[in-house]
Amino acid sequence: MQYWQKRRAYRRLPRLRSTPNWAKEPSIASIVGYKAGMSNLVLSDENKKSEVNRACTVIEVPAIEVYGIRLYASDKGTGYKKVAREIHEKASAQHAGVKSVKQDNDHTAAAKHDMSKYSDVSLLLAAHPKGIATGQHHPDRFEVAITGGSVADKFNFALKLIGKSVRPFDVFKNGEHVDVTAVSKGKGWAGVIKRFGVARLAAKATQKTRHVGTLGSFGMGRVVYEVPQSGQLGYNYRTEHNKRILKIGKKEETGSINPKAGFQNYGNVTTDYIIIDGSVPGPAKRLVRIRKTIDNRDMKGIKEPKISYVATTGKAI
Repeated sequence: MQYWQKRRAYRRLPRLRSTPNWAKEPSIASIVGYKAGMSNLVLSDENKKSEVNRACTVIEVPAIEVYGIRLYASDKGTGYKKVAREIHEKASAQHAGVKSVKQDNDHTAAAKHDMSKYSDVSLLLAAHPKGIATGQHHPDRFEVAITGGSVADKFNFALKLIGKSVRPFDVFKNGEHVDVTAVSKGKGWAGVIKRFGVARLAAKATQKTRHVGTLGSFGMGRVVYEVPQSGQLGYNYRTEHNKRILKIGKKEETGSINPKAGFQNYGNVTTDYIIIDGSVPGPAKRLVRIRKTIDNRDMKGIKEPKISYVATTGKAI
């Protein structure tokens, strides 16, 4: 098995278990978007000195607002982090769906005074998809790590952002490599042949054909997890590393990428968007997390791609 284990995801928003630590200055580690669909474009290849046609995925980024700060303190002896304090800002009237309280200046001053007690700082963000083609009206709230700098630097960086909006070009650049995490397309319950590619049994072998020959030895006393068995197929957490951002577009530029009939099962993109080279896990309207790469793929510099054509005719998928 390539993945342990093929279990069904318990929520649409994937959890990020690691954070890039190569940044020198404080910055936001990740944002979220909604998969619109796939298209193709033509860009210049500097190595071959010619133009190449590339398949790409368009991810629409809704309005994202910072509504809180979360400070962590490490448990002595265990090393695990626990939430020590939260500072919230009242959400704007436009995004009143986020339930939060007004920022308390006393709590902010106390946090600055006790900065030595904290081990990490993160941001609390809310994505507001209302008004875009997903048909969703409630916000998606998520936590984002801050990379680079000391704990005090992270806290000061977070204070400047609280109550403000975050746009994709504030976090990423054209040509930058990112890690993409999403929940794959769900296909329900499946047998071992479709789920693992097990060969069918011969007619003389048993009364059954579409099942495994044996579940293990008699002496084991249990069935080990490597044995193929029927179960959930798809709707799993999947992360693809080092995907390149080909373009970060503003909402005023959506006319240059929208197909004439719209993206299949999605519609037209109306806000900021990110075009990523290749495919992205999940169907249309799937919530996608875009994070800075763990291994710092752009250590030697970021080369901005030169796009000469984006397909807007034909059937976009």
